[in-house]
Parts: sequence; structure tokens; C-alpha cells
Amino acid sequence: MYTTGVCPYCVQAERLLRAKGAQEIAMVRVDLEPERRAEMMSRTGRRTVPQIYIGETHVGGFDELVELDRAGKLVPMLRGG
Repeated sequence: MYTTGVCPYCVQAERLLRAKGAQEIAMVRVDLEPERRAEMMSRTGRRTVPQIYIGETHVGGFDELVELDRAGKLVPMLRGG
């Protein structure tokens, strides 16, 4: 997950992922590593954080993560299904 240290949506995304069973969340702090923000923008086409990947799948931001959860698709993705 691409994140910053002061992003409330990043914190909420991490909480949701952990509540749904995510064991490890790789946090890429684009505020501490500016070159990683350019990487994030290149990979996702977006400028805002969080930008969330589950495995190699780009989920999007916090809103998209919540939509996945409401649709019942988040837990299966986290389980590799």
C-alpha cells in the first residue's frame, strides 16, 4: 500500500485490511521516499494515497477497498481467491 504518515484514509484502509485478516501489509511511504510517489503515479495513474494492491492487483484507494468489502469480494481476494 502506498501511503503517507498523515493520511487518515491510509489508516482506515490498514485497519480494514487487518480486520479482514491481512497478516502483512507492505507500506510504501511516499512522503519519506519521493521517488516512490513517481513510481506510484506511473503504476496507478493516480496521485493520491492510499493506493492499495492485493497481490499484483491494484484495488485503488480507500473508497474502492470499502466497495470491495461491501460486495463481499475483499476477504476472498485476501485469501488468494
